[in-house]
Amino acid sequence: MKASEFDRRFEAGEDVTAHVDWSRSRHPNHEAKRVNVDFPFWVVTRLDRQARKLGITRQALIKVWIAERLQV
Repeated sequence: MKASEFDRRFEAGEDVTAHVDWSRSRHPNHEAKRVNVDFPFWVVTRLDRQARKLGITRQALIKVWIAERLQV
């Protein structure tokens, strides 16, 4: 099916899910990008302490805190 036909059917309210390859779907701008950051020992110690209190990993804590700061 051509994209124009797909668009026409979608805009008409038809169920087009059978024509979508969900195994290749992605969320734009949500791909993971690895970065390395060096922290002083005392920062890592405090991050670990806070992560333990919350029952999450250090990485999860850093991701949450950075995401909170970047919300507009």
